[in-house]
Amino acid sequence: MAYAPPSSPLSPFPRLPLRHYAVPQFLVHVPRSTIRRKPHSPPKAAPFPELAPLQDSLLHLIRASPPTWQSAAASNLLIFAVGSPILFSGLTIPGIGSAFLLGVLSWRAFGPSGFLIVAAYFVIGTAVTKLKIAQKEALGIAEKRSGRRGPGSVVGSSAAACVCAVLSIFNIGGPVFAALWQLGFVASFCTKLSDTVSSEIGKAYGKTTYLATTFKVVPRGTEGAVSIEGTVAGVVSSILLAGIACSLGQVDLPKASICILASLIANFCESLIGATLQDKDSFQWLSNDIVNVINISIGSILAMLIQLLILRN
Repeated sequence: MAYAPPSSPLSPFPRLPLRHYAVPQFLVHVPRSTIRRKPHSPPKAAPFPELAPLQDSLLHLIRASPPTWQSAAASNLLIFAVGSPILFSGLTIPGIGSAFLLGVLSWRAFGPSGFLIVAAYFVIGTAVTKLKIAQKEALGIAEKRSGRRGPGSVVGSSAAACVCAVLSIFNIGGPVFAALWQLGFVASFCTKLSDTVSSEIGKAYGKTTYLATTFKVVPRGTEGAVSIEGTVAGVVSSILLAGIACSLGQVDLPKASICILASLIANFCESLIGATLQDKDSFQWLSNDIVNVINISIGSILAMLIQLLILRN
């Protein structure tokens, strides 16, 4: 360690290491003109400042709780505008109009989670309808318009759900029946999705199809015919939609199980109707859309009856 030179004997200061001595510092003056400063960019204005109040009002309207007719209509307008490519792939223009009314009713009655159940049904149902569509068309068993469904199909698929929604909106039966209308709403879509998936998967992948009444082997696409592949897929789809409804808080686990059971029974009844009555001369009025209404009504009513029976016991 280096030390400073020895101090004088008369010096009052002791000898210290160099590190204890202050090192003089020199300040260098830099002219202000040579300092580069980053220019301050002006604050970016909103792209459409005049629309800001409208956007805030729209968001406030959509988030309204409990839902109102205005919030239901505004939410559906926004969602339909954003999802129009998907809607046009699965629905005709009149079908989209019918679906809009269904969406408004569902949102108004059961909130965003009720609407999501309808959306999940539509997406899954459209996807399975498009499976092997060319093969189905070649066999003459595909849905009309390359799987794009019209207003009759929308009504046939949602009539029971719309009735449950209206009963819930107007509080028919009071709080006691409110949960029943909600259960019937979910059960109707579980029933219809199971029917759609089992039919479309059976047409696309069914190796052997059997008539529901006699179990006689019949061609794919025959009214009232079932296949192992289609039946399994239908059960899985019903479980999937009931699970979605349960996760969204529309039903609890026991009620979700009721929806699955009711959908299985209703779809078996629909197969019996197709095998025994549909396409008969005296039942020409029994179209697919009417059979669909009967099918989902059976599933919805049966689920509510099972729940009432459980509550009474």
